[in-house]
Amino acid sequence: EPEIGKFFHAAGILILEGYGLTETSAAITANTPSDFEFGTVGKPLPEVDIQLAADGEILVKSKKVMREYYHDEVATREAFSNGYFHTGDVGAWTERGFLRITDRKKDLIKTSGGKYVAPQKLEGLLKMAPLISNVLIHGDQEKYIVALVTLNATLAKELVREKNRPYRDFKTISQSPEIHEQVRKTVAQVNAQLASFETIKNFAILDHDFSVENGELTPSLKVKRRVCDERYREVIAGLY
Repeated sequence: EPEIGKFFHAAGILILEGYGLTETSAAITANTPSDFEFGTVGKPLPEVDIQLAADGEILVKSKKVMREYYHDEVATREAFSNGYFHTGDVGAWTERGFLRITDRKKDLIKTSGGKYVAPQKLEGLLKMAPLISNVLIHGDQEKYIVALVTLNATLAKELVREKNRPYRDFKTISQSPEIHEQVRKTVAQVNAQLASFETIKNFAILDHDFSVENGELTPSLKVKRRVCDERYREVIAGLY
């Protein structure tokens, strides 16, 4: 997130991000001390040609790119088109020509209107609110985007306590009007930063968090989309 880079820079530490894959012999873009933009992975290195496909996938042509997958002609053919290597990552250019990574292609949501939405972008924006611990964005082949939200239990309890509400259990707290209104305000603030097709039209607040133990988060704390889409299918359906 650009805010993290700005925070460290204000503390006198410049963090420069780059981007690359094993198949591209490591870095193909990089920020430099004299030319950087927070929230991006920099500009292409010399000789590296980067194009963005219609769905935003990052395509690379360079001498740094591998020639082939070892003894796997099928995978090699699938990975290249017109000499460009398909990274599987989705990105966008900033006005200054820096590359910003938005998501993995396999995670992209395509609405019924044909618009591509990067769920990690929306989830990251929502999770910047201290009250929200985890988010699942849904909307593939649907008319609009919805979100499942989980709460920071400590902050949620403090919020209702400040309102002098006598809620005793967390399930009741999570579904209280105070919490719903706070999440609604957060969603509205995030929507103000988004294009109309990617705005969150509805949301549900869960009475428990996602976790590694219940199989809904990876060990690196990323939401397992397929697992959660199936596990909360009825809740999601209710949002449409």
